[in-house]
Amino acid sequence: MSQITPPMGVGRPDDRSTTHPDHPGLDPETAVPTRQPRPDTTEPRPPRRTGLIALGLTIVAVGALLAVLLWPSDRGDEDATSPTTTQAPQTTATPTTEPSTTAPTTEPSTTAPTATTAPEPVDTSTVVFPGPPSGVRYDDPVDAARGFAVDFVGFTDPLVGEFARGDARSGEVQVRPTARGPVTTVFVRQLGTDGTWWVLGSATANIAVDSPGSGDAIASPVAVSGNALAWEGVVNVEIRQDGSRQPLGTGVVTGGGDTMRSFAGEIEYSTPTADRGAVLFVSHSAMDGRVWQAAVVRVSFA
Repeated sequence: MSQITPPMGVGRPDDRSTTHPDHPGLDPETAVPTRQPRPDTTEPRPPRRTGLIALGLTIVAVGALLAVLLWPSDRGDEDATSPTTTQAPQTTATPTTEPSTTAPTTEPSTTAPTATTAPEPVDTSTVVFPGPPSGVRYDDPVDAARGFAVDFVGFTDPLVGEFARGDARSGEVQVRPTARGPVTTVFVRQLGTDGTWWVLGSATANIAVDSPGSGDAIASPVAVSGNALAWEGVVNVEIRQDGSRQPLGTGVVTGGGDTMRSFAGEIEYSTPTADRGAVLFVSHSAMDGRVWQAAVVRVSFA
């Protein structure tokens, strides 16, 4: 604690002299001042709160120290938890189940039945068109008749009629070279388990074939006969084997030019490589030489 300084104008005991400077002649021990000293108007200074301030600073320092000491542990907790939040996208970005969903193991099994559902082999022993080696198939009988007339016989832009059913699996389709031309009747039949249509042959009223008959075995030279009405009575004959439009042999027989007349002849042909084939009897137009009508007979080679 600091001492209070006495007010100015009051003499200190050790400062007394034998004579008072203001009152000479007075005995310093008995003299009493005639006037009262002025009251000290200066308020005493409050004691310094140094200890309290120091204590407060100490508390603040301790609090700051504790905060500093505790702060790393808080950061450590945050750092310890923060990796779990940043690793979450990694688990969603690379799911382990995605490869199994994008590449299902059942896909190959769905395509496998297509190889086992192929149509069974068709007995083509009676079939003229389409040739078995070609792989061509027709789901519609009219389309099969048109393909036969154009691709096998050689008609040019024929008029193909509707399918006329004969029984549950067979029927016929009429083909004309022009609207007023003669009719060539194409015989079609459904064969095999796939229900496709095949051509067994054709016939026309103006070329009636007696021999060979359908399904006969022939050898070179083959004897042919029948009746015909054609331009100048000419009927062209071709011997073909399955799988080829190129004839093994050709010839001409003559029927009637103004009425139906008989024809007969022999046609030589080269040795075939197939077991079966067909004999074609075709007449042509007098105007432009196009195929006018045709009779096709299924045969085998002896």
